[in-house]
Amino acid sequence: MIWTLRLSALSLQISRRAVLTAILLLSVLLMTALLALTLGSYPLSLADMREILTGGGTAIQQMILLDNRMPRILTALGAGAAFGLSGALFQTMMRNPLASPDVIGFNAGASCGALVAMMLTGGMVLPGAIAGALITAGVVTLLAWSRGLPPYRLILTGVGASLVLTALGDLLISRMDAQTAADMAQWLIGTLNARSWSDVALVWGSLLLLAPALIWLQFPLTRLGMADDIATGLGMALSPLRLALTGTGILLAALAVSTAGPLPFVAFAAGPIARRLIPNGRPVLLAAAASGALITLLADTASRAVPMIQLPAGVFTALIGAPVLIWLLLAQFRKGAL
Repeated sequence: MIWTLRLSALSLQISRRAVLTAILLLSVLLMTALLALTLGSYPLSLADMREILTGGGTAIQQMILLDNRMPRILTALGAGAAFGLSGALFQTMMRNPLASPDVIGFNAGASCGALVAMMLTGGMVLPGAIAGALITAGVVTLLAWSRGLPPYRLILTGVGASLVLTALGDLLISRMDAQTAADMAQWLIGTLNARSWSDVALVWGSLLLLAPALIWLQFPLTRLGMADDIATGLGMALSPLRLALTGTGILLAALAVSTAGPLPFVAFAAGPIARRLIPNGRPVLLAAAASGALITLLADTASRAVPMIQLPAGVFTALIGAPVLIWLLLAQFRKGAL
């Protein structure tokens, strides 16, 4: 069912299923976030959290909730949303569910850029991640170009680039001192340990800055599923549009990597999950952002809830994403797309 909203000369169609799905996803996110706030080696009840947020509670409780869990959970939500948005942009633009930034090597490039920036400056992780992702995107595009940019060729080239960049990241870590190398090795798996309010401000502030571009891009993005000649006949300037989508997707991937590490399969899995929830070619950016945020939050909560051992969140996102990858590969083989 479609609802039509009319405001003077403006008419907007809204899918009831899309609205209900968004409400459901946001409700699940809120409940999961509240549950994550209560879990840990020092459990907190909802009554304890209400007391802390109103200025009460002990100093230890305030430190655990305000300085540890809240920044970690808010960073997980923001980074997951950025991963989900980035994956949905690339997958829709290339009309292939395998074309996500973690599969085609952009996340690995962002990781290497962040490592180089860390080694050279001791900081500036986000600029390094952006530079690494942009360089990787340029190199992968040049290597995959063959009278255009066939999606299967781009994906295979990106997988190869990802393997090379992963090995390069290991080499860079081997040149660091033992403590820094151990920290960065865990970060490369994907972790949200020791997040602070500065990380929250970075990821959510950047998402707010990119929000106008995402709102503008979601409308032409739904028409990129058509053949190029049809989209061109509708008046779409494909080259500038794809350039804008690529740049926005790279910025989102680099932002997520710089705050949470290269969490595997979050960008890859969020888009297909969103399309299952909102079919018929409707815009899926909001659903993909919510799906990515939920996957990341669930993985981080699981990493804290496993008794006696603190596994990085990337281990659990891999466990979630690997079956989705196998399923999509089988589906692509059946269609003859690979």
